[in-house]
Amino acid sequence: MARVVLTDIEGTTSAIDFVHRVLFPYARDRLPNFVRTHAAEADVRAALDAVRTETGDADDEAAIATLLYWIDIDRKATPLKTLQGLIWQSGYAGRDFSAHVYVDAYDQLRAWHAAGVPLYVYSSGSIAAQKLFFGYSVFGDLLPWFRGHFDTTSGGKREADSYRRIAAAIGVAPSDILFLSDVEAELDAAKDAGMGTVQLCRPDTNPESHGRHDCVSSFRDIVP
Repeated sequence: MARVVLTDIEGTTSAIDFVHRVLFPYARDRLPNFVRTHAAEADVRAALDAVRTETGDADDEAAIATLLYWIDIDRKATPLKTLQGLIWQSGYAGRDFSAHVYVDAYDQLRAWHAAGVPLYVYSSGSIAAQKLFFGYSVFGDLLPWFRGHFDTTSGGKREADSYRRIAAAIGVAPSDILFLSDVEAELDAAKDAGMGTVQLCRPDTNPESHGRHDCVSSFRDIVP
C-alpha cells in the first residue's frame, strides 16, 4: 500500500471541460496583448526566448503566433504553460472564474489531508497554474492540503523517468507513491517507474482503458 498520493488534475480531480471551456479560451483571447505589454518582464521574456529558440521564430510577433497555435492544438509546452499561468492569475484574482473540483475529489483529498497522507500534484500545467487552480477552487483555498507540485520541468508525463525524478524529489521510493490520472499512458509510465496506479474513469470523460490499472469512477473508491 502506498503512503503518498500524487494526483493529476484535468480529468482526475477536475473536469476537462472547465480547462477547455474556460481557461484555454480566456488565455488565448488575452495572450497577444499580455505578451506585448509584459515582454520586458523576466518570466515573460524567458518564455518568449524559449519559444523562439525552439522554433526559430524571427521576433516576438512570430512567437505569439506560435503560442496561439500551440493553444489550438493543446500542446504541453513549458513556455506556453508559464504564460497561461500568468494570464490565469489575473482571472482568478479578479474572480472572473473559480476552478472546478469534483465533489468526491474534494471530500477524499480533505479526508486524506486530515489523516496525514502526503498529497502532491503532477500536471502538465505549470506549478504556478496548479497553485492558482487549487487556491481559487469552487470550494475555496485547497492549496494548504498539498505538500508539493510538479510540472513538465520534471519531464513528460508519459516518461517513466519523470516519475522517478518526482519520487526522488519527494524523498520516498516510487513504490510508496500512488499516482492518480485519467490517462492510461501516464499511468503506464508511472507503473514502469514502480509506482502504484489508479485510473479515474469518470462517465463525463470516457478515458481510454485496457484494464492495465485499477479503474474507478470516484475518489471515494480509492484506498492509498
